[in-house]
Amino acid sequence: MKRREFMLAAGAVAGATMLPRLAFAEAGRIDWYTSSDSNILDFWANTVKPAFEAANPGVTINLVDAGDGAGVLAIAERAIAAKQTNTDPQADFFESADAKLPSGAIDAGIYVNMKEAGLSNYSKVNPLAIESDYSLPYRGSQVLLAYDSTKLSAADAPKNWDDLITWIKANPGQFIYNRPDKGGSGGNFVRRAIHQANGLDPSLFTVDNYTQEFGDEALGKAWAILSDIAPSLYDNGAYSSGNTQSIQLLAQGVVTMVPVWSDQVLQAIDQGVLPAETGLVQLQDLALCGGFTRSIVLDNGVNRDAALKLADFILSEEIQSAILTELGGFPGVSWDHVSAELRERFADIVPNTIPTFPSGQWDTAISDGWYRNVAPNVDRNA
Repeated sequence: MKRREFMLAAGAVAGATMLPRLAFAEAGRIDWYTSSDSNILDFWANTVKPAFEAANPGVTINLVDAGDGAGVLAIAERAIAAKQTNTDPQADFFESADAKLPSGAIDAGIYVNMKEAGLSNYSKVNPLAIESDYSLPYRGSQVLLAYDSTKLSAADAPKNWDDLITWIKANPGQFIYNRPDKGGSGGNFVRRAIHQANGLDPSLFTVDNYTQEFGDEALGKAWAILSDIAPSLYDNGAYSSGNTQSIQLLAQGVVTMVPVWSDQVLQAIDQGVLPAETGLVQLQDLALCGGFTRSIVLDNGVNRDAALKLADFILSEEIQSAILTELGGFPGVSWDHVSAELRERFADIVPNTIPTFPSGQWDTAISDGWYRNVAPNVDRNA
């Protein structure tokens, strides 16, 4: 999903086909589609593709950028039509976020049941990340807290919500988050406040249970929390314009702590945008929201079996470690299946929970309610 504007490395993608192919599928060629950003295409082209092809002689991966999410959905709809006519869908593998899309895809039988596919690495998958039997989480990203360790020690960094609020109030001007409609790091900080205000129970919120009455009640309690800390934020209640600006303010020493996406901050540290000693911490009472990107294999793809080998391969320790060290993402497998060295290195950000929050009407209600009740003086169009 192209939800981030923070692009540290967006070079050309070696070996990737940049437009959907119209020719029929070839045996031994996995036609792979994504709508992710160019850094993901780079990772697949430069890390996954050569390693997989070396381990599987005679099999190649054809990397195809489908553009935005609508491009992948269009290809899935083509696969549904191909299933009905017993023809070639010209696709084998999706790097995607949701196997439930397009509507009716699972019922149409175009996706492989990954739980029943006999993959050798299936048991390693983090159970917190499993959303459907028809998709396989292989990489994730979660919002963390990044802080300047020259001003705040790891021992004193807040590790639960109450301690975080106490720290913000005790250190006025040293914390900022971005407007919730301008980037997921600030948006998920706001959602963490919503969870806090509603018994730390993410299951209360589903994609189809929004009503005006429930929304006003549940969100109103969160607006009270966020309004209470507003005077203690940077510049007596300022909000950054997006994920990137939050990281920039931390890098410039303007603030001591900000919410960040895990992959963005790890990339920023790796490339020197932030110092190596930047501290990272995850809340342990209930983590900030995150999400996973998944392997989805088309059941009616010409190269279904090879695509399943690929889905299994990217759960290997080699690729899961590279997701952490090269991509700055979170592993799709449980942390027990990550090397001891990496577990120790990332100990402060290993989540006990991976909460999510539904989109749809909730997104609109959160954005509108935040501007009206928490930041009425902020111009949402600025």
